[in-house]
Amino acid sequence: MNRLESQLQRLYRLPAATPGEALISAQGEVRALVLELARPADWAALSPVWRGVQADLQLPAPAIAVSGTDGLQLWFSLQQPVSSTRAAAFLAQLRAQYLPGIAPSRVRAMPTSTGPTWQAPLVPAPQAGTENWSAFVAPDLAPVFADTPWLDIPPSAEGQADLLAPLQSIKPAALDTAMQRLPAGVPAPAAPAAPAAPALPALPAVEPPAAGAAGTTPDVSPRHFLQRVLNDETVALALRVAAATALLKHP
Repeated sequence: MNRLESQLQRLYRLPAATPGEALISAQGEVRALVLELARPADWAALSPVWRGVQADLQLPAPAIAVSGTDGLQLWFSLQQPVSSTRAAAFLAQLRAQYLPGIAPSRVRAMPTSTGPTWQAPLVPAPQAGTENWSAFVAPDLAPVFADTPWLDIPPSAEGQADLLAPLQSIKPAALDTAMQRLPAGVPAPAAPAAPAAPALPALPAVEPPAAGAAGTTPDVSPRHFLQRVLNDETVALALRVAAATALLKHP
């Protein structure tokens, strides 16, 4: 078992489960809870959940993933399996607290108490019929995937393992306390649809770096250059996404 499989087993799979088995058991127990926001994959809307569970509820940070299709996801890990009913209630409470006004059609949860259960595919994974991949991403990279929530190359297994290694599972007592503090899981009515986003501006001309004292260009490492492109909001979004993809491939 490689490092990535070890981390996935530690965080999300049920005890004694083997790779490829469903994340929800035949008895309806689950350790992996997934909350997805799609169409669009708006990190500004989803990030209050990621921040709130840590700051307000003192829970471990969930993993952040791009779905490979049209959404951003939060992956919560439980130290001990719970029933799908209890897990669905927790996710509904999070939606009520942190996603008020978000149209129900934009949100998916695993497990859920409404409608058929959605079996979220384990990340990372290729998407059928495309060259896109789902992948775990760092918090500072999540915003650049709003329009393209996928990777067009397989993510580095070592890089994915590095992202998961610091994460911790939610302990039973901490889950109990959080559910007592959260409101009942009844999301507020959906807010009016936002106006269409304006077209992206043309990519501005990039000035070359200033010459050094001897007339030479200062050395800039490839990673430093990519990070500068990623953080520069004046650069076209497509180029920022490409920079983020390259950083994920070579963490």
